[in-house]
Amino acid sequence: MLGATLRVVSADAGTVASAITPEAGRELPRTRVHVTAGKGETVVEITASDTSAMRAALNSYLECIRITEDIERITK
Repeated sequence: MLGATLRVVSADAGTVASAITPEAGRELPRTRVHVTAGKGETVVEITASDTSAMRAALNSYLECIRITEDIERITK
């Protein structure tokens, strides 16, 4: 198994957690995702059975985080 941890430390971390937690609950083939949120920090832990699944999961979550932060920045 492969593992990766994404850590978002920002004032928008709570919004990021709210946006990606429903995605983490989705069934993804060969991938497991766990999201935890704390004060000013969101941690996304990804485990995948192979490099293709890991790459797909990382691309998906990084893009979702980027979009969420962009929306937060635009609406402030």
